[in-house]
Amino acid sequence: MASRTASKDIITLRGSAAIVSEYFGYASNSILYNRGVYPEESFKKVKKYGLTMLLTEDEGVKTFISNLTAQLAEWLETGKLQRVVLVIMSKASGEVLERWNFSIETDSEVVEKGVSREKSDKEIMREIQAIMRQIASSITYLPCLEEPCVFDVLAYTDTDVAVPFTWIESDPKLIANPQMVKLHSFDTKIHKVDTLVSYKNDDEWDES
Repeated sequence: MASRTASKDIITLRGSAAIVSEYFGYASNSILYNRGVYPEESFKKVKKYGLTMLLTEDEGVKTFISNLTAQLAEWLETGKLQRVVLVIMSKASGEVLERWNFSIETDSEVVEKGVSREKSDKEIMREIQAIMRQIASSITYLPCLEEPCVFDVLAYTDTDVAVPFTWIESDPKLIANPQMVKLHSFDTKIHKVDTLVSYKNDDEWDES
């Protein structure tokens, strides 16, 4: 008689770092597409996470995101990465309009002792899929960006991390009195990623 068992997949530190850095690459592309930072025609459709995702074909942006995810994977493997923030700013004034904040909690025992964890790849994919759906529907809960915009990425690491020369010290690019929307989380059992978007609140009452 055939039996069916629920399988768990072994998750290593390197494997988890690859999952999280890849997630950030796809999430960044989705944000840039759905927030209209780059024109629609500069993206191509691909299948990922059981969804149709959009990836930029702009060579400069592709190289930037590729280099970024490689560096994030390296920091994730050492347990030194605390947070990544994708910032969308006005191209004309430099004013920060949105901050997409990805907070990362790392299982210190895995980093220190080299142990692995167990979690189904499908379960991780479902969790990431839910976040990607929220990013894709961001037009329903975020104000329209009605001016040309640019983006930047901030990485928050432990203070003892060697920073590549291609990265520079930056101010946190905060938004005064922002509105915030918390998205779903995902957890590889080694890295837990919480996603939150904060944005400029233009609905304040003018008392003048």
